[in-house]
Amino acid sequence: MSDKHYDALPKAHTTYANIIKSLLPIGDNAKVGKDELPQATYYVNDLHIDQDNLEDYRKICGFADDGKIPITYFSVLSQALQMNMMVKEPFPFAMLGLVHVDNSVTQYRPIGERETIAMSVSFDNLRDHAQGQQFDFVTTVKSQDDVIWEGVSTYLARGKKPASNASNKNKPRPATVKPMVDEEGTHAVFEVPEDIGRRYAFISGDFNLIHLHPLSARAFGFPKAIAHGMWSKAKCLAMMGELPDACTAEVSFKLPIFLPSEVELIAESLAKLESSDDSCNFGLYSAKNDKPHLAGVVKLISED
Repeated sequence: MSDKHYDALPKAHTTYANIIKSLLPIGDNAKVGKDELPQATYYVNDLHIDQDNLEDYRKICGFADDGKIPITYFSVLSQALQMNMMVKEPFPFAMLGLVHVDNSVTQYRPIGERETIAMSVSFDNLRDHAQGQQFDFVTTVKSQDDVIWEGVSTYLARGKKPASNASNKNKPRPATVKPMVDEEGTHAVFEVPEDIGRRYAFISGDFNLIHLHPLSARAFGFPKAIAHGMWSKAKCLAMMGELPDACTAEVSFKLPIFLPSEVELIAESLAKLESSDDSCNFGLYSAKNDKPHLAGVVKLISED
């Protein structure tokens, strides 16, 4: 087990310096086989929230300034630890080829913006996928000894497809149809500006080149820059209104949002959440057709 403790979250400029170094054919960039992940956990034991960064995050995503940490914010903060883990540990995949496919966050109680918390990040659950392999980053946030927030970010490392999927090669994909608008829920059509990737990068610390400019995005096969998936998730949740004190918000990222774009949010009402058996579904779509950008669900946490 490789554990590393930080006094504070690593800064973006040092993190990206390490990323660039890991891409160069120099030094001792050890790799493990693609059948295992590093047994590593990175910690920040006394994390104080940067109030200016939090304010900027609220503004760019649309969250209310209510004294509480937005439910998606710790996913953003944990990325600094995640990126350092991928370059400092014997990580088996190329960072530039990873695709963020799913994200789940669970908040067990409201978290005050000035609370001092402990955060840890570890690898988990390497498994085969039709397009390669998937794995999870698991983030845990504690207050004293109590877990108050957990998050799982799932990434796909594209590679050789398993032979068992060869028979499914020509199967048509199921058609995606926008749901009917829930009159009691949230329905909004809004513009996603061309510069949202650059603006969000400076707040989140995620300077992946596919989000910053059409020229850099084209180097990775995208015709235009694309919006950050975690920005689109946060934007949807912020527009849906005040979330329950204890809940889980899950999304699957579908087709990228090319910048600029016009998108449509269709969400059920959060008021329908009365027990852990209930769910509130939401989705973000192209405003011009049925193409989905993300599909999500909010659920109450069981008290059992």
